[in-house]
Amino acid sequence: MKRYRYLRSTAALLLGVSSFAIGAMASEPTVVPEAPPFPAQGKITYVPRDSILEFKALPEYHEPDWVTEKFVKTGKLPPVAERLPKEPMVFKTGNMPDGIGVYGDTLRHVIGGRPEGWNYSAGQTQGWGGIDIAMSECLTRTAPLFQVEAKDVEPLPNLARSWEWSEDGHKLTMHLIEGAKWSDGVPFTSEDVMFYWNDNVVDTNVSPLNGATPETFGEGTVLKAIDDYTVEWTFKEAFPRQYLYSMAYGTFCPGPAHILKTKHPKYNKDMTYDQYKNGFPAEFMNIPVMGAWVPVSYRPDDIIVLRRNPYYWKVDENGQQLPYINEMHYKLSTWADRDVQAIAGSGDFSNLEQPENFVESLKRAAQETAPARLAFGGRLIGYNLRMNLSGNGWGEPDGRAKAVRELNRNTDFRKAVTMALDRKKIGDSLVKGPFTAIYPGGLSSGTSFYDRASTVYYPFDLEGAKALLEKVGLKDTDGNGFVNFPEGTEGGKDVQIVLLGNSDYGTDRNLAEGVIGQMEQLGLKVTLNSLDGVKKDNAHYAGQFDWTIRRNDPELTSVVQSTTQLAPTGPRTSWHHRAGTDGSVDLLPYEKDMVTIVNKFIASQDNAERSDLMKQYQKIATENVDTVGLTEYPGALIINKRFSNVPVGAPIFMFNWAEDTVIRERMYVAADKQGDFELFPQQLPGKPGETGPIN
Repeated sequence: MKRYRYLRSTAALLLGVSSFAIGAMASEPTVVPEAPPFPAQGKITYVPRDSILEFKALPEYHEPDWVTEKFVKTGKLPPVAERLPKEPMVFKTGNMPDGIGVYGDTLRHVIGGRPEGWNYSAGQTQGWGGIDIAMSECLTRTAPLFQVEAKDVEPLPNLARSWEWSEDGHKLTMHLIEGAKWSDGVPFTSEDVMFYWNDNVVDTNVSPLNGATPETFGEGTVLKAIDDYTVEWTFKEAFPRQYLYSMAYGTFCPGPAHILKTKHPKYNKDMTYDQYKNGFPAEFMNIPVMGAWVPVSYRPDDIIVLRRNPYYWKVDENGQQLPYINEMHYKLSTWADRDVQAIAGSGDFSNLEQPENFVESLKRAAQETAPARLAFGGRLIGYNLRMNLSGNGWGEPDGRAKAVRELNRNTDFRKAVTMALDRKKIGDSLVKGPFTAIYPGGLSSGTSFYDRASTVYYPFDLEGAKALLEKVGLKDTDGNGFVNFPEGTEGGKDVQIVLLGNSDYGTDRNLAEGVIGQMEQLGLKVTLNSLDGVKKDNAHYAGQFDWTIRRNDPELTSVVQSTTQLAPTGPRTSWHHRAGTDGSVDLLPYEKDMVTIVNKFIASQDNAERSDLMKQYQKIATENVDTVGLTEYPGALIINKRFSNVPVGAPIFMFNWAEDTVIRERMYVAADKQGDFELFPQQLPGKPGETGPIN
């Protein structure tokens, strides 16, 4: 008994005893248990930020010999020097793990998604798995920052090659790369940037992928073009460097204005917004891109093939135009099959993120004859149960859904749900061993801003959870094992909650089933609405859910990226609390505190202050159960051993997914290891809308 009181006192001291008048709870909140040690985690070698790349002109430039012979000498393409910018982006040799590469070969991906089309700007998915990253380039870049020490972290330049702040910090002038071209040879200019901003992000009839909204870049922010290669941001806050992260993948990746404008209603009165979004279906080949590879072939439920972009604007220090790899394959299968094929050697790349596959993958990778190597990173993959907190109409809920949302907005109800979850069982149901850790919600334990002492954890306590439900007024009045709404609310019916889940991933399905089973023990009837990734995202963005299971996004893993999404800082920033039909967000008291903290964090340039603010955020978010954490675990990068220039310790997800983290345009295969995998050898992308590449 004395030891029990001592533990309670210790927890109270760590968390702030005055905050916890819990009442009906049988057990007290405490600090989250420490995660089990995981020795398989790879070690990262940190480098200075400016050691990765620079912009400069080189004495001469080179390309694959077959491009020169078949396309330049025949007049089909200008010389490579004329296709590059005045000062291309140059990747520095010293930051390349294996140095300057050679041309050739194919990088074979396997994905579970299916492409809707190529209009990323209007919200169409290309199927995920790194296709959009291969095709799109954004103003800044963050994925390689995993290797940069925190004190030196600021987004890398990309389409915006440099920027400077005004003296008062309210204006940011960005200089775009000059002379870069889309893959069809049309110049990239500020027109592309302004079209994306004005006619996609700001236009409320359009919903860019990954939820880009004006609030993503700060409420009241204005963007204008100064000239063809200069744009100017005006912010309400002073020096909000945080928004540089929002200008990276995937919230500020401009599409080709000269193509997209042809079907946008503002520029073509015969078009509707639906026709604009769907005007470039998956069958539309050779869509112009700024990325390293262009889609040239698509066979439904079979494969998507991308070929090298002859106008790509990045080179190595020897002046070799990138990418080194000629062709990218995306075999259309399942996400689980991606792991299987990567381990077997019939695929080349996988983010091992489904823990159900961990043990078998480790066994195969340990064999001397294994074609692929496997490297684990930190515990940066987490899952949250998010409750829809909008009480004023997001998604236009019916009577039952409104009643559920009122419960969601009740702190005791959220505490009851989190206390009824046995997270140890949830983790063990995915994989046995030291992989999963108890995760109460809030910031990921893998981020540098995580503070365990500020993390409030409500231990598993089913009886205490039931007592809290009774306190909320939920009792089983008809004896069927499920609690009922109070009389007058939905006529005293059973409390029935619809859980939105993703059918594409085994992990998501298993977590959903675990939640449903454990909620049944609590007395809550939860039914699953399992949709494929695209439909699930659409339902989520539309607010058509009571609860949803969501894998953690960058704001919880890096904090400095997509920071506005940590709280309802604007009408459409939060993943689970957006504006209702009246355009306002009906913030709960604790959410107001979180918004204040997040805005202070964005405005602050003091690292100590920012660290303290995130401690405050973590305490408020976990104490009030803003999200219900389920589990977190490490991921592993699986990559075929024939590939070179893969950074050591690259996480599969931190600032972005590993497809961007490893900088695929620098990867290569040594000449003596190259395979015969190219489907369109010595061919380049054709004209937009034409079928296939050209010889």
